[in-house]
Amino acid sequence: MEWMPATSSPQRTRILASFCCIYFFWGGTFLAMRYGVEVLPPFVLGSARFLIAGPIMLAVSALFKLKMRPTRQELGRLAIIGVLMLGCGNTSVIWAEQYIPSGLAALLVASIPLYAALIEVILPGGEGLPVRGWIGVCIGFAGMVFLLWPKLRLGLHGESREMVAAVVTLAGTLCWTIASVISRRSTIRISGVASAGWQMVFGGLFILGLMVATRGYHGARWGAQAFGSIAYLVIFGSLITYTAYIYLLDNVAVSKVATYAYANPVIAVILGVIFVHEHFVAVEYVGMGGILLAVFLVTSSKMKSGKPNVVDEDLAVRQQA
Repeated sequence: MEWMPATSSPQRTRILASFCCIYFFWGGTFLAMRYGVEVLPPFVLGSARFLIAGPIMLAVSALFKLKMRPTRQELGRLAIIGVLMLGCGNTSVIWAEQYIPSGLAALLVASIPLYAALIEVILPGGEGLPVRGWIGVCIGFAGMVFLLWPKLRLGLHGESREMVAAVVTLAGTLCWTIASVISRRSTIRISGVASAGWQMVFGGLFILGLMVATRGYHGARWGAQAFGSIAYLVIFGSLITYTAYIYLLDNVAVSKVATYAYANPVIAVILGVIFVHEHFVAVEYVGMGGILLAVFLVTSSKMKSGKPNVVDEDLAVRQQA
């Protein structure tokens, strides 16, 4: 199968531009969050991002007369998904990037397909996992051990901050995956743009509540770096890339679009090395390779039917990154 279907030249250009967006802009969100937490408390950065992007998404829905009014039951599900996915999942990454490299955070988040595959196996009526997928899961968790080994060794010698941050990231990733499973098993009859907007609003309000409850608004240094980080996350991480993602789902096979799941961590690692001089030791590169191979094996084994898996249906609101 060719990478892109037979299309006119302008459409091929739009498809290529959209792939560049979901690869580079979403991969760049980890670096943007790293810059953001240098000058803003994590809860300030997270709440600002989603409470700006969410209403914009809803306004776009209204402007283009998309269906955007959920029922009471749908609104409850959107709230649960938004809190778990963005309020817990995304915010855990923002918090953790105070202590771990942005590239490492991206690689830990790349474990979402592994979580999703295992959850789907154990749920009633869930999807089975082919042998290729099980091999991928085993490689992935082995890769995670290699990736975290230097942090674990530091933790055993009393330097536990990085290990705690890694565990928080993995816990947030699990929350993200559970939200994805709930979303997949829910019927929400509004547009994807509006659904993402509502989830961002609920997630942003949850983070705002955490900020007030913990007084996590102290220490914010507003300036070009703070505003630049928020602007990138809202404009490039949410609005532009989400639009590109939806366009690709309408014009390219889901199995091709899903390649961002293992392209984003690579982009994040490269950007971290170039801009903030992050580096990995040899064993961490082994872990990185293992996780990326695992993501490929799991996602490809779940896509032979041509249907999207649990991750691909809801990572449209990733803003992960």
